[in-house]
Amino acid sequence: MYRMIAEMMRKVREVMMLLLYLLLAMFSRGLATHSKRTSSGESPVDTAGYCLSWRMAVESNNMMGWRTIPTQCLRHVEAYMMGGQYSRDINLIIDQIYTYLDTIPPIGDLDSGDGLDAWILDVDDTCLSNLYYYQAKRFGCDPYDPMEFRTWALRGECSAIPAVLRLFNRLLGAGFKVILLSGRDEEALGQATVDNLVDQGFVGFHRLIMRSPENRGQGAITFKSQIRKELMDQGYRIWGNVGDQWSDLQGDCTGNRTFKIPNPMYFVP
Repeated sequence: MYRMIAEMMRKVREVMMLLLYLLLAMFSRGLATHSKRTSSGESPVDTAGYCLSWRMAVESNNMMGWRTIPTQCLRHVEAYMMGGQYSRDINLIIDQIYTYLDTIPPIGDLDSGDGLDAWILDVDDTCLSNLYYYQAKRFGCDPYDPMEFRTWALRGECSAIPAVLRLFNRLLGAGFKVILLSGRDEEALGQATVDNLVDQGFVGFHRLIMRSPENRGQGAITFKSQIRKELMDQGYRIWGNVGDQWSDLQGDCTGNRTFKIPNPMYFVP
């Protein structure tokens, strides 16, 4: 009997020591994690939360001047762009444009009747998607290379963003002049861009305006503001302006309403 009790006591002590060891290990891990927390109170290990916050800061224009996405956010941006949420976000934005369009009287009922009621659409990642190019650039983890992008654009393989193509056709059907305003270089990429747009269904746009030699070196806000002012000086009324960069939508003569298409892959100042 004594030996049985002694054996039971020994096993109880072993179990208690094991439990104590596990508790100490968990406590030590908690201290280590706590010591690594950032000033925001979030562990760097929690990249999902950080990357969602980063992307929201980008879309709200609170994150400016960045050249590449954080490397720890590669999988987050990849999942966003390829997993369906990017397309759903665009569809929601286009629905908001349709709601706004419903508030505008039919072109035939407007007093002007001069054919100068216009919408402005950006081209890259607004009308045409560069997603496959940026997939090879790790969704923006790799720095922008102008010569590589020029080679890509010359191939004319950008696909239409479906929801924007539907918007384009609705604007034409409503009688608006659709003006495509792009930061691409006209001399280098003009014909390739026209061919790509037409091949993807963007047929019937009023004008495609790109950078001429005198516009080279200008920031996007300066360049696009200048073009929009020239259009308004010519009598155009800009009812709406759609782009994936804040620099498409800022500056002078931005139009009655602006609409931002999401893009967490790159920043154009």
